[in-house]
Amino acid sequence: MSRKAELIALLVADAIALFTANFLYNLARFEWGWLGTFANVPTSFIAPSLALSVFWLVLFFFFGLYKERYAASRFDELVSIVKTVTIGLLVLFFVLFIWQLDAASAHRNMFFYWLAVIVFVSLGRITIRSIQKALILRGYGLHKALIVGWSDRVETLYEDVARYPEAGLQVVGAIRMQRGEQARKFTDLDGGGDGADVLVANPVTSDVYTIEALPRLIDELGVQDVLIALGSEDNHELLEVLSLCDGKPVSLKLVPDFYTIIGGMARTEHMYGLPLIEVLPEPMPAWEQSTKRLLDVFTAVLILLLGLPVWILFGIIIRLTSPGPAIYRQQRVGRNGQVFTMYKFRTMKVDAESETGPVWARANDPRYTPFGRWLRKTRLDEVPQFWNVLKGDMSLVGPRPERPYFVERLAKEIPLYNRRHRVKPGITGWAQVKWKYDESLDDVRQKVKYDLFYIENVSLRMDLKILFRTIRTTILGKGR
Repeated sequence: MSRKAELIALLVADAIALFTANFLYNLARFEWGWLGTFANVPTSFIAPSLALSVFWLVLFFFFGLYKERYAASRFDELVSIVKTVTIGLLVLFFVLFIWQLDAASAHRNMFFYWLAVIVFVSLGRITIRSIQKALILRGYGLHKALIVGWSDRVETLYEDVARYPEAGLQVVGAIRMQRGEQARKFTDLDGGGDGADVLVANPVTSDVYTIEALPRLIDELGVQDVLIALGSEDNHELLEVLSLCDGKPVSLKLVPDFYTIIGGMARTEHMYGLPLIEVLPEPMPAWEQSTKRLLDVFTAVLILLLGLPVWILFGIIIRLTSPGPAIYRQQRVGRNGQVFTMYKFRTMKVDAESETGPVWARANDPRYTPFGRWLRKTRLDEVPQFWNVLKGDMSLVGPRPERPYFVERLAKEIPLYNRRHRVKPGITGWAQVKWKYDESLDDVRQKVKYDLFYIENVSLRMDLKILFRTIRTTILGKGR
């Protein structure tokens, strides 16, 4: 089952389950008299049932119940449903029902409604997950996996994966790392033609790659999971693999005996009995991600609309004081290495890099226009990026997006640089409030440290802290 089909199936199942639970609750409450007597009986149960169903669907989205849970435990999903329904019921009770229910009937009403929603939603989810599992066992909708590890461990892990078809992993190949050798061999383990046959570039060396080929293999094979078969003493090799996979939309999983090395960077995961350890899991809980996105959209709309006359005035001033467009467009690298177009008020002369090529801005840069220098100092040149925030390319807070030219260069110079692409880039970030603009490679190295600290400690609290510091910097004009 594809991700799109899974999402549609879950939405339909939940919508039917929620409407049924709400309609049944209204029948039990007003028609059958199970939950007490009520003076004001609605003429129709359809409208309130639909309204409550919409509320629950939005809440489920907010708490991440529609995120991909590939081959995950159905019991864990049921626990998430119980938690979400309990929170939602408390909200409904204090917002809507507390004025309508007396103390005697409140407990009965709350328990019946809580139970009805959980039972019907759980039945729908179990049905969808059972169908999904049956399709996986028949070879549909499998996740493509690539094994990376020592040659003697690759076969063992491949056999372990084969013993658990419920895990839904299709091993399309393996990079066999030979101890004491620089070259690693790629092997098409599943024999399905997705391995060496499609990777032939030179018939003489078609099956030999250095470990640096890992990112290319991920792209060309459509890999979704990288299974790492290393030993507990292989710190260097693990970091090498993690660095090469940074910025790729893949899940990284280790064999269990590596747990002592990676500490807090991992969480244990059992996929239908297949013991694996997920490395670098999602940095924020689902509800915080939803809240962060709501904050992004609300703030972007507010600033763009309320300040529209000012932004138009800025555009006119830019056009009058220097030739060229008011809005500057530039390609930047976003989450998972995706390239997008970022917008800024133009602060430099047109073709500022025509003679030098891509270079970083510096103090007292002669390329700035007079008005552009002021915009840069107050950081108001970043305002058009709120459009990027609305589109979902960026967030208010996150590592600053860099140009593809510099990303390619910096990824070779700075270990784990691409880990910055695990989250959406931001208009501002921890590195921006703690360090100056990039002028040298040392500046970038320092900023990467701050970016990695942010990613490992990301939270709404930290985002708010960064936003307040950014506002202070803008007001005091400390930008550059």
